[in-house]
Amino acid sequence: MKCSWMQKTNEEKWGKQMKRSFQIGAAFIGVIVGAGFASGQEVLQFFTSFGIPGLLGGAIALTMFAFLGMVLGQLGCRLQTKSHEGVIYHICGKYLGIAVDVILTFFLFGVAVVMFAGSGAIFEEQFGIPAAVGNLFMTTVVIISVLFDVKRVIALIGSFTPILMLTVLIMAIYSVLTADLSSLTEAATVAADSQAAPNWILAALLYVSYNIAVGAPLVTVMGGTVRDDKVVARGAIIGGIGLGILVLLISISMMTQLGEIADAAMPMLVIANNISPIVGIVISVILLGMIYNTAVGMLYTFSVRLIKPGTKKFKVSVVLFGIIAFICSNVGFVNLVGTVYPIMGYLGFVLIAAIIVSWMKNRKKTTVVSIE
Repeated sequence: MKCSWMQKTNEEKWGKQMKRSFQIGAAFIGVIVGAGFASGQEVLQFFTSFGIPGLLGGAIALTMFAFLGMVLGQLGCRLQTKSHEGVIYHICGKYLGIAVDVILTFFLFGVAVVMFAGSGAIFEEQFGIPAAVGNLFMTTVVIISVLFDVKRVIALIGSFTPILMLTVLIMAIYSVLTADLSSLTEAATVAADSQAAPNWILAALLYVSYNIAVGAPLVTVMGGTVRDDKVVARGAIIGGIGLGILVLLISISMMTQLGEIADAAMPMLVIANNISPIVGIVISVILLGMIYNTAVGMLYTFSVRLIKPGTKKFKVSVVLFGIIAFICSNVGFVNLVGTVYPIMGYLGFVLIAAIIVSWMKNRKKTTVVSIE
């Protein structure tokens, strides 16, 4: 009887740990999958435009996201950090850490601004509503969300992930079944003009570089919310695998429909509207959800880096930061993307190098866990 009770207790504990890991994994996916990813534009430039080798690039991205997310999450857990500051200085050292910390904090705010502008672009292009209204709507919703505590923020960020994965899976199946391969060669030539790098390997590395710079702060904060680093590690691995699967599914969807989307600004939206105008609206809503995910993660991690969370000053500061971001977002989505994203890529390479060096120095302490 005692053994049965203990077994039941252990199973319940394991169930709670796995639930927490999946929650962290979903949030990891959610904060990285912004407007560019969910719309298919980033995937088109960094993966699909290279053809079959681009799928191999997706596999590289999957592996790197899982590994880098695991190390960052475990460090956040072990240091019990409330912001990315502790982890950045731990892996980068005193002097490089100052530079990385300042630049990263600045660009967290920058990405939040880009997300607000992105929501305005969707409101204007898809629904015919002025961009400023979309910017204001997203700003308001994000500010309210960030005023919650961190665990609720993580749950909110991860809430759209299952919906996105299911929708992308359905669209991938539709794309394969209705593929028009007759114009694939010609379309592939057009798509090649949008390649983000000279070759598919560099493109995959650049994609991971930019996104790890965006996702690192929230991953470390998530790590600091739990006591068991294995739970965080599993979550990061689940998130990395999920991101890789999304890259592959979106790539397959677009690869079979290149004739339609090779020069489209929002490729997945084109595929969705081809299925049905209703599906197009649904995808637009999901895109807004992905923007919301990233914006919440960016504004929260930016705010907790500067102000202690849970205080009255923090709440006032979140509102102030949000208003400033809204004002900046009116510069325009395209201009902001062209300015913020490339520099983030270079910062990401510095972070990746520092993470790998830190892991190698502490590999005896850092245990790579299995999700089995």
